Amino acid sequence: MILSEFIKPESVMIDLAAPSKNKLLASLSEQAGLALGLPVEDIYQAIHNREKLGSTGVGDGIAIPHAPVPGLEVPFGMVARLKKPVDFESVDDVPVDIVCLLLMPGQGSSPYLNVLACMARKLRSPKVVKSIRVAVLPEQVYTALCEEPA
Repeated sequence: MILSEFIKPESVMIDLAAPSKNKLLASLSEQAGLALGLPVEDIYQAIHNREKLGSTGVGDGIAIPHAPVPGLEVPFGMVARLKKPVDFESVDDVPVDIVCLLLMPGQGSSPYLNVLACMARKLRSPKVVKSIRVAVLPEQVYTALCEEPA
């Protein structure tokens, strides 16, 4: 699975301001809804329900909120580097400053797991994470995620 198949350059944001985890998820849901032409509430509810099962904060300041969304035809991803880290109830209690939102079609779990695993592998690379944190432009974040080998 190639990240550029579901993350596009216009789906990258840097210095996103969010005072809390819920406001962050609401903001990402709104952006995704606009990009996909799907109801924002459906997206937010899907992500919120997934977070109720356990935080998607994977550690080291990174979160990968993900959920199947009704009406979505193909996987969709967004990446945000936050202006200030927020508490995401992560496994290591480190506030999150890099968030990769992954939305999947509702049917079948294999593509869903492949997309999630691909993103997680990429974000395990210290070089990729450092590149995201020092990026000045959204294009640099996109390049770090989608073009550099992990």
